[in-house]
Amino acid sequence: MTESIVSIKDLQYRYRGQDKYALDGINLEMPSGEFLVIMGPSEAGKSTLAATINGLIPHFYKGKYKGEVSVMGRNTRENTVAQMAEIVGMVFQDFEAQLFSTNVELEVAFGPENFAVDREEIGRRINENLDYVGLNAVRHRPPSTLSGGQKQKLAIASVLALKPTVLVMDEPTTDLDPISKMAVFEITHRLCKRDDLTLMVFEHETEEALFADRIAFIKDGKLIKIGPTREMLSQVGLMEELGVMPLGIPRFFKQMGVSDLPLTPEEGVKVFQSNGWKITETAYQAKVSEEKAALAKLDKPLIQCRNLEFSYSPEVHALNGIILNIFEGDMVAIVGQNGSGKTTLAKHFNGLLMPTSGEVTVDGLPTIDQGVFKLGQRVGYVFQNPDHQIFSETVFDEVAFSLRLRKLSEEEVKQRVTEALEAVDLVGFEEEDPFALTKSGRQRVAVASVLAAKPDVLILDEPTTGLDYAEQRSMMDMVRRLNKNGSTIIFVTHHMWVVAEYAHRVFVMKEGKIILEGSTREVFSHGEQLAAASLRPPHFVEFSNQLGCTFLTPEEMSNYIEGAQD
Repeated sequence: MTESIVSIKDLQYRYRGQDKYALDGINLEMPSGEFLVIMGPSEAGKSTLAATINGLIPHFYKGKYKGEVSVMGRNTRENTVAQMAEIVGMVFQDFEAQLFSTNVELEVAFGPENFAVDREEIGRRINENLDYVGLNAVRHRPPSTLSGGQKQKLAIASVLALKPTVLVMDEPTTDLDPISKMAVFEITHRLCKRDDLTLMVFEHETEEALFADRIAFIKDGKLIKIGPTREMLSQVGLMEELGVMPLGIPRFFKQMGVSDLPLTPEEGVKVFQSNGWKITETAYQAKVSEEKAALAKLDKPLIQCRNLEFSYSPEVHALNGIILNIFEGDMVAIVGQNGSGKTTLAKHFNGLLMPTSGEVTVDGLPTIDQGVFKLGQRVGYVFQNPDHQIFSETVFDEVAFSLRLRKLSEEEVKQRVTEALEAVDLVGFEEEDPFALTKSGRQRVAVASVLAAKPDVLILDEPTTGLDYAEQRSMMDMVRRLNKNGSTIIFVTHHMWVVAEYAHRVFVMKEGKIILEGSTREVFSHGEQLAAASLRPPHFVEFSNQLGCTFLTPEEMSNYIEGAQD
C-alpha cells in the first residue's frame, strides 16, 4: 500500500469559547498524487479541517485540539505554520485576503523570496506559474485592478511558486462567475494530473467534483463517508440528506429506477437510449405551448428600458442600447459573466444609477423624474453582500428602519415587520443581533427589510452566493413564494441550476448588451449562444438538449418518458 502523504488520526477540535466540536473524530489517509474533494453543508467543518493541514490550527486559531495531523511525516502540532508552508500550499476561500503586493510578479515572488530561493530560480517560477494560470499578460498590473477570476488565479500561482507537495484549496470558486469558475477548475484539473502534487479541494460545486479520485462527505465535524468519485456521486439520497447538491443526471435515473447511475450528459444519453426510452413529443410540445400562454398573460409592463446607455467614465461604457420589458408578476433572471453589465442594469431599475442616455421607466414614469427615494418604495434592492446593507443592533430595528424613516406609526411599523419576518421565516428572531446570524440568516434579514416597504418589485443581486445547497433552495423557495403572492422578482445570479429551476424568463448579457432573451427553456436550448456569453446550462439540461428537448429539472422530465416501467 502507498504510504500516506497526509495522515489524520482521531482529530478533534473545538474553537475557544464554543461548546460544540467543529471537528469530531476525523480519520483520513491520502496517498501521494491523490485528488480528494471534501464536500458538506455550511458549518460542516470544511474550512476548519483545511486549516489543520498547514498548522493554522492549532498554532494560529486557539482551541481544544486532540489527535494528530501529519503531512509527509511532519506533525503539525510540532512544526510551525512557516515550517509546514514549505510543503503545504493553501488557497483560501477569501482569496483576496492573501493578495497584498503592488504588482502581479511581486505577488508570485513573495513566497519564494521568504524561503531564500535564489533570484534566477524565482524568475523562472514567476514565468512558469503565471504562464500556467494564464496571467502573463497582466504580470505588471496591481492585483487590485484584476477581475475576481484573475485574482483567484493569482492566488493559485503565488502558492504554486512555493512548489508545495500538498495543495489545499478552500472553496476556490465562491463568488466567481461561470467563465472564471471554469477557468479555475480547468487549472485544478491540470493540477490533479501532476504526479508531484497531492490535491485537497473543499468545494460546493458537485459537477466539478467529477474529476476527483475520491470524494469525502463531512457534516457536523464528522467524516460521514469517503469513497471513489463515481460511487459517492451516485449516493443521491445521502447527498440530499447531508445538504450537498446531487447531480441532476443520477437524480433523474434514480427516479426512473436505474441501478447503475450515469453521471455525465454523454453517459446519460447512452443509458437513456439503451433502455429504449423516448420522449413523448406531443406532451412535451403541449407543455411548451402552455408555458408560452402563461407568459403571454404577463402583459402589463412595469419596468421598461429604451435604448439604455450607461458609462461610468468616458473609457468605461457599461451598457449599450438595452431594450427590455419586465412585466408585473414576472420572475426574471439576469445572467452573464462578471463585467457583462448585470448589476449595472439592475441598479437602473430603482434609480441607484441613472441613464447616460436612453430611458428607464417604472410604471410608465421615467426613473430620472422619480428619484431614488420614491423609486425605493416601488422597487426594493437586496445587495449581494447582506452585510453592506445591515447596520442595526436587532433584527426588528433593521427591518423597521426604512418604515420609521418614512414616519409610519409604530403600530403600522410593528405590523409590517411581523409580516416581513413571516415571509422570510424569521419570526422569533426579532431581538437577535443580525450579525450573529448565518450568512443565510443575514440574507433573509436584508430581504425582510426590503419587503417591509411593500415594494412592487424585488431585485436580488446574487441571492445564493456563499450559501450551501439547502440554504440556496430555502432562499429561492421563499423568493418563489413571494412571486406567487404577487411580487415581481428580478434576480442576478451565476448559479445556472437556480435559473433553470426558478426563473420564468432569462436575459443573457455580454459586454453591456442583451444577446439572448426568452423563456428559461428557450434560453437554455441555445447552448452555442450561451457559450458565447461564457455560460453553460446545468449538466442535466445539457443531457436533455442532446435528446432533442429541453427539460429544466429531473422531476419535470420523468413525466414525459415513453417506454419506462412504472
